[in-house]
Parts: sequence; C-alpha cells; structure tokens
Amino acid sequence: MKEALLIIDVQNDYFEGGKMALVGADRAAENARLVLDMFRSKGLPIAHVQHIATSPTATFFLPNTEGAEIYKGVSPMDGEKVVVKHYPNSFRETDLLGHLKAEGITDVVICGMMTHMCVDATTRAAKDFGFSCTVIGDACATRTLEVNGQSVAANEVQKSFLAALSYFYSTVKTAKQYIEER
Repeated sequence: MKEALLIIDVQNDYFEGGKMALVGADRAAENARLVLDMFRSKGLPIAHVQHIATSPTATFFLPNTEGAEIYKGVSPMDGEKVVVKHYPNSFRETDLLGHLKAEGITDVVICGMMTHMCVDATTRAAKDFGFSCTVIGDACATRTLEVNGQSVAANEVQKSFLAALSYFYSTVKTAKQYIEER
C-alpha cells in the first residue's frame, strides 16, 4: 500500500467573500490542513487539484483571479504536485492518473470541495481506476442545492453524498479518525 493525499479545489472562491461560498468551508479547510500536515510530516505524496474555469459562462474560478487561487491554509509547498483541471473529475484531461501510477500509488485519501460535485466525481473515478479510496468527510464542504423546486440544506447534501460514497466507492472518516489510525 502506498497512499497519496488529494486536496481538491480548496480555493478562495469557496470561502466567505468568494463567488461561490460554501457552508462549512473554513472548518473543512482546517481539517484538510490537519491531514495535509500529517502527510507532510511523514513525507507522503500530496497532490493539490486546482479548478480553472474555461466555460465562457463561468462565474467563479475564473482564470487569473484571486478567487481561483488555492486557499492559503492548504497552499502547495515546493515539490508538491499541482494538477490544474477544467472538469469536476480531477482525472479528466489531466495528468493525475499518470502521476499517481508513476509514483506507485495504490490508495488515495481525498478531501476538498464541493462534496456533491468534484469530490464525488473524483472519488468515483479513482475507485474505477482501481485505487482504494478514503474520503475525509469533515475536510469537505458543499452548499444548499435545489431539485424540483425543493431546497436541500447543505448538511443534508453533505450527509447524502458521503453516505453514497461510503457504500462502495470509499471509506469515509473524520480527520481525527484518520490521523489517530496512523
């Protein structure tokens, strides 16, 4: 087993004052930082995923904006992989899969934003590519959604997506659980 940490889209636009503020973004970033610090202390591989919008109708993560920058609390250090993506799935049209395979990675630990979109898409793809996946649920954040005229509160979206991922695609743990097991 060789693990790598994937920190997905923890970018400024998802925080207060950003163009797509999420519920619980600060708490999620703090927990992601705890896991990041543990990976760094053990010299384990880390990949930061950064979404840059390319759609002409995009309203956030616009190229060359402060909102698209990786949040300071989890910013990459020299030598840590940064993957720029343009789709929810971090593997789509990026070098992430090749990078993980070249590093001999078998297991990925995933955290980031948004739980219902990029975390979900990346976790499912990682499992389909043969990786064993752990999602750090309290190091992820989402937002309130709407379906058929009904509002679904962010905490319900979060619980639902984490429950779905934990069924087959991943093991879901808190940052504290994950770190204590190491």
